[in-house]
Amino acid sequence: MAGSPSSSAQQARDALAARLKEVMFRAGLDGVKVAAAAGWHPSKSSRILTATTLPGVADIEAWCRVCGVPEQADDLVATMFAVDEMYAQWRRRERGGLTRLQDSYRPLYERTKTFRTYSSDVVPGFLQTHAYAKALFATISRFRGVPDDSEQAATARVERSGIMRRPGRTFAFLVEEAVLYYRSADAATMAGQLDHLRAVMAYPQVSIGIVPLAADRRDIWAMETFTLFDGTRASSELLAAEVNVIVPSEIDDYVKAFAALSTLAVYGTEARVLIGRAYESFA
Repeated sequence: MAGSPSSSAQQARDALAARLKEVMFRAGLDGVKVAAAAGWHPSKSSRILTATTLPGVADIEAWCRVCGVPEQADDLVATMFAVDEMYAQWRRRERGGLTRLQDSYRPLYERTKTFRTYSSDVVPGFLQTHAYAKALFATISRFRGVPDDSEQAATARVERSGIMRRPGRTFAFLVEEAVLYYRSADAATMAGQLDHLRAVMAYPQVSIGIVPLAADRRDIWAMETFTLFDGTRASSELLAAEVNVIVPSEIDDYVKAFAALSTLAVYGTEARVLIGRAYESFA
């Protein structure tokens, strides 16, 4: 997986800008003329054409109207929404509270049949206890400066995780051993979380692999946390945003990375030993 995990989102922005530029050139216009006809400052069309700013619905409609192709607006607006979803800033998504953010994932989770998650920083959401999730959400609230609805957000996350017990779905999790030791909550909460992790390993539809600290990483490295939803979408979590990849060739990179990391992980009894060792450090 070469390059920044947000590269696909930027490439999509560039592609949208290129389409708007083509529309403009076919109309025999330039950025200054488009801006003047639309009633904008010239710098606005420049930012759109350089993919510095993602245009809004009204911007695209005005652009197409000025260029004499209003019939192309709907297609370009649909493209804009797809680009906007690919790189979703946490601050914008968390504006309505963390509980609403958790609920927003329900449609995606309901229609997905195969989940594959690699985590390098926290215990995956599906595997979190209420206390562990609440501690994480409280930390996020303080860091982002958003309303602290950690109790309700944790409840929403745990309730959503109930789909693990429904038939017809499979879940594969890969967790870095270091995650078991990251003090994301108080010692009692951490111990409870690790105990829960061992319990979930008994679910027939769930596979949990632990990537040991001593794993030989010459073929694949630790990377950002990501989830594969069936084979149609990969979501990667960055500090400032969530990147959603829908380009098949790029999804293939995540599939390849997950497969390579899977070969480094230990399962069953060996995984339980590593979890138990971490549990003892908090008990």
